[in-house]
Amino acid sequence: MRKRISQYTSEYSPVSTGAIAVDHPGGTERVHAPHSNERQAMTSSIVEAAIGTELPPLVKPPVTREQLRRYAEASGDYNPIHLDDEAARRVGLDGVIAHGMLSMAFLGQFIEQQIAAYPEALLAHLKVRFASMVRPGDVLTCRGRVTARSREPDGHERITIECWAENQRGERVTSGEAVVSLPSA
Repeated sequence: MRKRISQYTSEYSPVSTGAIAVDHPGGTERVHAPHSNERQAMTSSIVEAAIGTELPPLVKPPVTREQLRRYAEASGDYNPIHLDDEAARRVGLDGVIAHGMLSMAFLGQFIEQQIAAYPEALLAHLKVRFASMVRPGDVLTCRGRVTARSREPDGHERITIECWAENQRGERVTSGEAVVSLPSA
């Protein structure tokens, strides 16, 4: 059984045209339809993905204060810079910022979406570096590309993925590397 990174995330919904859809309480919103050359550079299956292949992105809805409150509750991280504007200003910030681990959870969800069709697959390793602050209202898009594939002595295939979350301005806020393990076919 696969462990889930966070219970406070939205779901990814693929659309048959190759568009990306974001689920939110008001329904599903189509936010991006890749151009035909962009579709050719992506693959729908991580099993088929060659080294260098970009994976279908995960677009998250705007980060909300309620989400930060719920994440604080779930994680036990009640640092006031994530919840109280005045406390955040006292330490030199413009206002509250999201927990770094929230963007890491989004990357975990992004990787999980890539292996969802393979019940025996698992996210074996995820490491990240936080590069920039995420603020309420930011829309994060998680992206990744396959950087290595190898066969382990036990027959499992290991797929290494460079992954990152970028904000609506295209700035990478979190970068990392994930390793997925797939059982032998």
